[in-house]
Order: sequence, then C-alpha cells, then structure tokens
Amino acid sequence: MASIQTVGSGARPAQQRPSAAAQAPVDERMDPRRLIAFFAMVVGMFMSILDIQIVSASLAEIQAGISAGSDEIGWVQTSYLIAEVIMIPLSGTLARIISTRVLFASAAIGFTIASAMAATSTSIEEMIIYRALQGFIGGGMIPSVFAAAFTIFPPSKRNIVSPIIGLIATLAPTIGPTVGGYLSHAFSWHWLFLVNVPPGIVVAIVTWTYIDFDKPNLALLKKFDWWGLISMGVFLGALEYVLEEGNTKDWFSDDKIVLGAIASALAGIVFFWRALTVDFPVVDLRAFSNRNFAFGSLFSFIMGIGLYGLTYLYPLYLGRIRHYDSLMIGETMFVSGLAMFVTAPIAGILSGKFDPRVLMVAGFSSFSLGTWIMSGITADWDFYELLIPQILRGFGLMMCMVPINNIALGTLPRERIGGASGLYNLTRNLGGALGLAIINTLLTRRQDIHYAQLSEHVQWGNPAAMHKLNSIAGNYAAHGIDGQLAAIRQLSGIVQTQAAVMSFSDIFVLLTGLFSALILCVALIKKPQAVPAGAGGGH
Repeated sequence: MASIQTVGSGARPAQQRPSAAAQAPVDERMDPRRLIAFFAMVVGMFMSILDIQIVSASLAEIQAGISAGSDEIGWVQTSYLIAEVIMIPLSGTLARIISTRVLFASAAIGFTIASAMAATSTSIEEMIIYRALQGFIGGGMIPSVFAAAFTIFPPSKRNIVSPIIGLIATLAPTIGPTVGGYLSHAFSWHWLFLVNVPPGIVVAIVTWTYIDFDKPNLALLKKFDWWGLISMGVFLGALEYVLEEGNTKDWFSDDKIVLGAIASALAGIVFFWRALTVDFPVVDLRAFSNRNFAFGSLFSFIMGIGLYGLTYLYPLYLGRIRHYDSLMIGETMFVSGLAMFVTAPIAGILSGKFDPRVLMVAGFSSFSLGTWIMSGITADWDFYELLIPQILRGFGLMMCMVPINNIALGTLPRERIGGASGLYNLTRNLGGALGLAIINTLLTRRQDIHYAQLSEHVQWGNPAAMHKLNSIAGNYAAHGIDGQLAAIRQLSGIVQTQAAVMSFSDIFVLLTGLFSALILCVALIKKPQAVPAGAGGGH
C-alpha cells in the first residue's frame, strides 16, 4: 500500500522518490486472480439471491408436482427465507474463522447439492428441508461479495465494482419470476433448481482455486459465542416466521404466531445482550456506531420493502386480476430487470462525478414517481400501462443502491467490513420480510373494506346496478341458464375484482409516501470523505 511504501523511505533524496502519480498505477493494478475470484463470487451471490424469487411465479406447478396443499406451498419460499436470514449475519464471523476461501467454496458446493436435492423432492416435507438447506448454505455467499468488493478493490475502482454488486442484489430478485416462469413453462419445475448445478460447480472450483483474500484463524473457535448463535437463530427465524405467516393465520389470533412472537422477543433480548457484552460476538454490532453505516442500513431496510414488495405485487396483480400464467408474468416483469441492467453503468459513472446524496434523491424520486403512477391502476392495465412504472422502478433502484452501498460500507475500517456486510444485507432481507407482511395484511383488510363499500352501492335500489344485473341476466337467459342467479354471481365477482384493484392502489400510494419521505432523510447523511487513491484494495 502507498502509505507503507512511503514510510521507511525516510532518508532518500526527494528527487529519487517516485511521484504519487507514478506510484498510483502500481498500487491500483488489480491482481487478475482476484478479479477472476471476485466475478465467480458474484455469480454465486446471483444464484443465491435469484432463488428467493425464482419459485414465486411457479408455485402452482410445484404444488401439483409434489401434491402439496394450498396452505403448505408457501413454505417453499418461507423455509428458504428463514434459513437464509439466519446465515447472512453469521457469515462475517465464519469468514474470519475459516477464511473467505473455505466459506465461499463450501457454500457454493453445498448450495449446488441442496439445489439438486430440491429437484428430486416428491413431498412438501422434502421440499421444505432442501429449500431450508439451500437458503442457509447460500446465505453465506451474499455478504462475502460485498466484503470482498470493499476490501480487495481500491476506492478508485469502486465506481465500477459497486454497480456490479448493486445490480446483482436488485436484479436477481426482480428477474426471479421471469427466469422461473420461463423454466417451468419451457421445461418443468425441476429446472428451477437444476439450473443452479452447472454454474454452482464452476463457482466452487474457481473460488477454491483463486480466493486468497484472507487467512483462517481457527483460534477464534475457542471464543465462539454458541449461546449468541442459538439466540440469534431463534430470534431471526421466529421473527421471519411471524412476518411470513402472520397474515394467513390472522396474526395473534393464532397460537403459533403468538408463540413465535414471544420466542423471537425473548431470544432477541439474549442475542443483543450477548452481542454487546462478550469478547467475540457472533455478530459485531459496533458498525452501527458509524453514522453513515447506520443510515445506509436504514435505507437498505426500506429499499428491501420496495424491492421485494413490488416484486411480489406485480405478479400478484397480473395473476389475480389479469389471469396471466407464469410465462406471461415473467415476460412482463422483465422490463424492470432490463432497466436496471441499462442503468447500472450510468449509476457507476455518475457516482464518481456527483455527491452520492444527489443520486439517492434522484433514485428515490424515480421510485416514488413509478409507484404514484401505479396508484391509478385499473383492472384493465396491461404490459404497456405497466411499462413506464417498471422502467422508473428499475432506474430508481439502481440509482439508489450504488450510493447506498458506498455510503454504508465505503467508510468503515476494513476489519469491520466482513461483519458489517452481513448486517447490511440482513437489513435488506428483513425490510423485504416486514414489507411483505404489511403489504399482505393491508391488501386483505383494504379489499374487505372496499368490498363492503362497493356492495352498499350494488343493491336493488341502485338503477345502474339493476340495469347491469338485468343485462347480464338477459345474456344468460338467452342460453337457457338461470340468468338471475348467474348475474348475481358475476356481479359479485366484478365487485370483488374492483375491490382488489382498489386495495392495490392503496398500497402504491403508501409506497409513494414512504419513498418520498426518504428524500428528506438524505439530508441527515454526512457526505462521505474522498479516500486517497491507493488506499485499501490490497493486503
């Protein structure tokens, strides 16, 4: 590193010292082996994040394939999320103990094996176990990439690297329904998991061969906080369960949800007590003392709500209201992913020229505008009506994620980046889990309210309603069907659909307000100090 080389040159005449300009290219030249390793890690992270949503558009096919009940099939996603959310914060500590090389290569091969096993599932119980293994093992790959990006690359290269990891972190869940819909439609649901096998083997081999970022420190095992690990697992696992299952079980009217909430609360107290008092905590919370990391994590949490919330809302609308199949949903959702892909290099270039807070304001504004347009949604909206909101969403996400990554992790001491990257990624996943829980609950309750309000107007005393009813009844009667009964059923379905659409509109209004508020919060962030060229990025 430049600072080390300059110190110790003490008595050399000034004219013999290389200039900073001459030294910088040497310091900032990247080792090709590390570049190969990093891009292999990026592929691994992409697979792990993609698998969160790859099943979302194909749950009906999986349900039929393994003969699962409608109340059980949701666990194909839930088991993955619960397991992944436990591993993500743990990965930083594991990397310190066994090294990034061993952790990542082991996670890649374990994820590959679990994926192959999931494809062989013949029952919902097997699928849940294999998906949990997938999520837990794959969760070790996600924070490692963020940590590597901010430790092996010099700051001058972060404008290139940060858009890559930001793109993967946001693109993978966004195109998950697209990829999943295509695979299940063109082949079978088994390929949702088998698609991981070839790249998984390559990633495991390449990362084992080329990663050399750090060394294992097995002595830390003696100080490992097992009680902290157990309490963290119960705290996060039970919390994820409550958030995922709460709406379908009517929240605290269900005994299991109550027990889950109590277990999460008690385990959370133990976890935070251990994390703040033991010498070697399973998760280092001291990163939150850095103001930019704390705000970056807050923004990441809310971005998780927007990222996973809209990735859930669009397919839900297209399936429930427009009656699209998995392939049609995937083709429609592809627009956001394409917008992110195009925006990523633009965000990287702009992040080197502008205050990151300016980019965040632009991103939050774009996201808010997209959701505001969606608040005018009707039952007739199709690909073209959704086009502009999806472009604004993809553009906004990338413009936000690149500066948020840099602000959260770019100013931390390198010895804290490993653990901090786990916490940072955890905030995004927890934001997504909380967002989905709130969205599902509000969709259900707002639909009931709108249905009740609309039903008051669809009654015998309303001339317009009676005209519509008689018109429908006449059409059925012409075909020898009991027109009155059929007309009442159809009219009830129309009211139900309209109530559902109005509840979607309400959610988009709330998301608009949430992201508009973030624009004001940007003023609370300190502008990150420029790091001298050549600092960091090496060992």
